[in-house]
Amino acid sequence: MTNKVVDVETIGVLTSGGDSPGMNAAIRAVVRASAQANIKVYGITHGYYGLINDEVLELDTHSVSNIIQRGGTMLKTARSDEFRTEEGRKKAAKNLKKYGIDALVVIGGDGTFTGGNKLSKEHDFNVVGIPATIDNDIIGTDETIGYDSALNTALDAIDKIRDTADAHERMFLVEVMGRDTGFIALETGIASGAELALLPEELTHVEDVKKQLHEMLKSQRRSSLVIVAEGDETGGAIKLAENIKEDFAQYDTRVCILGHIQRGGAPSARDRVLASRLGAAAVKVLQEGHSQVMVGVVNNALKITPMHVAISKKKQIDHTLVDLAKILR
Repeated sequence: MTNKVVDVETIGVLTSGGDSPGMNAAIRAVVRASAQANIKVYGITHGYYGLINDEVLELDTHSVSNIIQRGGTMLKTARSDEFRTEEGRKKAAKNLKKYGIDALVVIGGDGTFTGGNKLSKEHDFNVVGIPATIDNDIIGTDETIGYDSALNTALDAIDKIRDTADAHERMFLVEVMGRDTGFIALETGIASGAELALLPEELTHVEDVKKQLHEMLKSQRRSSLVIVAEGDETGGAIKLAENIKEDFAQYDTRVCILGHIQRGGAPSARDRVLASRLGAAAVKVLQEGHSQVMVGVVNNALKITPMHVAISKKKQIDHTLVDLAKILR
């Protein structure tokens, strides 16, 4: 993390990696906070790919009107293998200089921050990150932009699945996103009253799952709902269903993979406020001369975390919630 006083006149902003609800609110906040400080803003479309290929447009307060309620990202997003190379980042830096961009705000997850950190180090360029990923796996912030929206989207779908599961006395295995982290699976499991929530962080044996489900069936429940994170060691919901269906022949076992609906839709109020706070904070942090840092919120207070720390490891799930899920099932 560096901290050298700079006179910021022009800021660039981009979104990269997987989209998440609230990215537009963050872009809006960056543009409007910059306007208040008389700073020009350029938006880079399609992330680092667009930065390399000169996809740059000037943004003003009018450009970001009526976007706070929209999901996705008005700047679009893409992945770029070329940006992973020194030559690619050299092209990106050249385009930043072409437009007189003094500093860059990057909105995304750990891959986005890794790229921004390298660009900053190699070309002595001020970069600040805003954490936006539905996985909620970035340390240095209690929640990432998009997580609350994805959680509520998943929960709404799971509640509907529970209704039909009860009507037909079925067992439903619902797969939610979370290849490396089980935040969505854990919290939707608790909020939906699911019988089980299987997480990547917890070692899962199929025989243990069967045993727990058999015990629950003894209580004469009309249906059974199991939430499975896509990265769970059982191999996901489809593989798990193949392994258990013969043991539960009395149930019509069904699989529902929620997939990318968790990324879409309007951001929740909580995500809109979080994104607005972090967007404005990113501009302030750049004005203060910080670089290679991420802005986040911890215990309702804004916090600056060095990017190399933010990307050094995944955030851990709250094991008190894991214990709670076991008590309540």
